[in-house]
Amino acid sequence: MRYILVTGGVISGIGKGIIASSVGTILKSCGLRVTAIKIDPYINIDAGTFSPYEHGEVFVLDDGGEVDLDLGNYERFLDIRLTKDNNLTTGKIYQSVINKERRGDYLGKTVQVVPHITDAIQEWVMKQAKVSVDDDGAEPQVCVIELGGTVGDIESMPFIEAFRQFQFKVKRENFCNIHVSLIPMPNTTGEQKTKPTQNSVRELRGLGLSPDLIMCRCATALETAVKEKISMFCHVEPTQVVCVHDVSSVYKVPLILENQGVVNYFCQRLNLPVDMRHRKMHTKWKEMADRADRFLEHVSIALVGKYTKLSDSYTSVIKALQHSALAINHKLEVKYIDSADLEPATLKDEPVKYHEAWQKLCSSNGVLVPGGFGVRGTEGKILAINWARRQGKPFLGVCLGMQLAVCEFARNVLGWEDASSTEFYPKSKHPVVVKDIMRLPLMKSCCDFR
Repeated sequence: MRYILVTGGVISGIGKGIIASSVGTILKSCGLRVTAIKIDPYINIDAGTFSPYEHGEVFVLDDGGEVDLDLGNYERFLDIRLTKDNNLTTGKIYQSVINKERRGDYLGKTVQVVPHITDAIQEWVMKQAKVSVDDDGAEPQVCVIELGGTVGDIESMPFIEAFRQFQFKVKRENFCNIHVSLIPMPNTTGEQKTKPTQNSVRELRGLGLSPDLIMCRCATALETAVKEKISMFCHVEPTQVVCVHDVSSVYKVPLILENQGVVNYFCQRLNLPVDMRHRKMHTKWKEMADRADRFLEHVSIALVGKYTKLSDSYTSVIKALQHSALAINHKLEVKYIDSADLEPATLKDEPVKYHEAWQKLCSSNGVLVPGGFGVRGTEGKILAINWARRQGKPFLGVCLGMQLAVCEFARNVLGWEDASSTEFYPKSKHPVVVKDIMRLPLMKSCCDFR
């Protein structure tokens, strides 16, 4: 088993998930069996109780595990099936260690971060890396591990220490570290700055890990002089400094990495049995990525939701729209509309915001209302649904969106003015959506519309 650890520096949300997915993709295109593990240093057991504004949308796996959305990237890029144990959190580790301590498994020893927590992390990774993620049931050959957060965070210290030990346990020839760092370019000077990366690599080295590849996130392609400077001050060869600049589609990132010799480096560094001759997956991937820049047709979809300030809150919906547009050769524009901005109360308090929201809606080719919880913003969603129905615009309601479509139809077509869901208005005379399982016959009779 070969292990590739992806760490991040300078800022969080730098793109470690896409880079980890892309590394796995180019290795899989070479005929290798690849799995992935995401480590989140927070104390929560899983992502199920998070607000969408905290870490974005919860991704639900086939086994029901509620995990970080990066695991969705892994499954989409690598075409694999992961389990809830592929998402490791501080909460899961501490829970397992405390359960062992309560059972007396440590035979009365003092339970400490080192070695008990760090050993538990290593054992979890080694065990999960062997679990098959493909339909053929074969054991993976490469495990890509993404460590969430930023190097230097107090929450991630036990994991950094665990992998410092881990590299010697599995031998250095089977372990590789990719460090993802930011290269800022201030508008005042237009110069790419390397100091944040230098400091980040220095801190990582101080904790016992030396990066084999430094992947530099930047707005534009990395200048040669900047790459040489990073090479000199970070103690790596220039070929080990990889530029990952902003591109029009995340599906181009694997191609960017491959064009800079990342596959050849892994072959030498990890002695991988790579087959470079017949790479159908690579060819198809390149065709898909290139096709996205040649679209002539345009389509705009209004996404009317409650958490539109952070697009990651609706990642699965947005990815589905992107893939659909890609399949029919259309350039997609998603217009994010806060449903509360469509309500009359906003017109009174913030008329500019109200009119801007309605202008976005009225200029869209279709409307999508995703899921959500709570009563806030539901009336705005119903107004958007009503507009789509009356204008004959294509509409898709997902989860709560579909429930509110039923409410809108009942109010404006059947004349049941107070029609609603019992989740919001339990005393409604026309509860067309019933959350109580004992009242399902009523819901069926109310919702059987032609």
